[in-house]
Amino acid sequence: MNTRIIKILAIFSGLLLSVITFAQQRFPRPDFETDYEAPTILAPEPRQGILEYLDVFILFIVLSLTTWLILKKRSRKGVLYVSIFTLIYFGFYRNGCICSIGAIQNVTLSLVDPTYAISLTALAFFMLPLLFALFAGRVFCGGACPLGAIQDLIIIKPIELPIGIRRALGLLPYLYLGLAVLYAATKTDFIICRYDPFVGIFRMDASFNMLVLGGSFLIIGMFVGRPYCRFLCPYGVLLSWMSGVSKKHLTITPSACIDCKLCERSCPMDAINKPVTDPVSKKRDVNRFVLSTMLIPLWILVGGFIVSKSNIYLSRANRTVNLAELLITHPELKSDPDHIDIQTFLASGKTMDTLVEEASVIRNQFYFGGWILGGFLGLAFGIIFTRKTIYRDRTDYEPDKGNCVSCGRCMDFCPVGKEDLTTLMNLKN
Repeated sequence: MNTRIIKILAIFSGLLLSVITFAQQRFPRPDFETDYEAPTILAPEPRQGILEYLDVFILFIVLSLTTWLILKKRSRKGVLYVSIFTLIYFGFYRNGCICSIGAIQNVTLSLVDPTYAISLTALAFFMLPLLFALFAGRVFCGGACPLGAIQDLIIIKPIELPIGIRRALGLLPYLYLGLAVLYAATKTDFIICRYDPFVGIFRMDASFNMLVLGGSFLIIGMFVGRPYCRFLCPYGVLLSWMSGVSKKHLTITPSACIDCKLCERSCPMDAINKPVTDPVSKKRDVNRFVLSTMLIPLWILVGGFIVSKSNIYLSRANRTVNLAELLITHPELKSDPDHIDIQTFLASGKTMDTLVEEASVIRNQFYFGGWILGGFLGLAFGIIFTRKTIYRDRTDYEPDKGNCVSCGRCMDFCPVGKEDLTTLMNLKN
C-alpha cells in the first residue's frame, strides 16, 4: 500500500476513534455557567486496576517490536505501521496520557515530596524508553511516541535548516527540561502536561490557544522534520544521553557505504553525520577542546547566577506566591466575591502573615532551584560547545546516535543490499 495512503488512513482513523471515545470519558469536564475554569490536575495518574498494567505491557511490546524492526528486519514500513498503532492507541484512544514525557514531572515530584507516591505505571513509562535507548537507540521516538508519530506522518517536503539555527534551537529542550523539573519540584505546575501541543488534539477538547499551538507545530512539521521532538521535547534530552552511549543502534547500510548521499537527503531530522578526514582540523581542534573544557565551570557559574536572579519572576507561576503578591498590592480584592482563589484563602482561616511566610519559603526554593537550573543550562551549553571541537575520523555516512530517532527512512533509501546492482554501481560512479 502506498505510504501516503497509509498516513492519511492513520490520521483519519485516529480522529474517528477519538470522536467515538470522546462521549465515553469517565470524568467529563463540568459545564459551568460562570467564567470559572476547572483547575488542571497537578499530578495526573494512569487508569486503575489491570488496565494500567495493560498500558505498560503494550508499551513494552511496541518498544520491543520497534527494536526488532530496526536492528534485525531493517524495515521502515514496519516501523511506520507500529507508529500508526501508537498514534491511535496511546494518542487518540488513551488521550495522550499517561506518557513518558510527562512522567518526568511525576518522578521529580516523588523525589522531593515524601507524601507523593508515584505509581508503578508512571515509573515504568519513564524508565522503559530510557532502558531501550541505552541498548538500542531512540526506538521510543521511532515507534512508541504518539507525539513523534503524529509529526512523522505529516512530513511532506522537509528542508535542511542552517546549522547555526539548529544549534541555537537545540538548547531549548534543555531549558524546557530544567523548567519542568523546577516547577514540579516546587509543586507549582506540571508544565509539560499543561502545554502539550498535541494532547488537546488527541482529546478533541483543545482550547483555541492550544489548538493554534498544536496546529502550528503540525504546519511547520510539514517542512521541518519533527519540530517538537527536535527543538522542545524535554524527554528527548534524556533519550539522547542514553542513545549516545547505546550498545547497538540503527545503521544505515548493512555493509560498506558507497557515499551515494541518499541517506543524508532522506533524513528529515538532519541526523546523518558526513564522512570527515582532515588532519589539519584534528590538530586545531585539540586546542579548541582544551579551551572549551576549561570554560565549562565558568558557564555553570554564569548560568546559575543569571537564573537565580530570575527567581522572583519564575516564582510568580506558583499559586501561593501569586496570591500573596496580589493581596499585598491590591488588598481591596479581599472584598471581591467573584475571585475564587482569594475567597478560598479567606475561608481557610489563614492569616496574611502565614501566606507571606509560605510565599517566601517557595521563593527561596526558586532561588536555590534557579542556581541548579542555571548551572545545568551552563553545563549543557559547555558540553555541547565542547563536543563540536572533538574531531573524529569518519569514512562513511553514519546516523548521529544522540539525534537519530530511529524512524528508518535512511535504511529505506539506502541502495546497499538491494538487488539492483547496476543502479548501485552507477551511484558509486
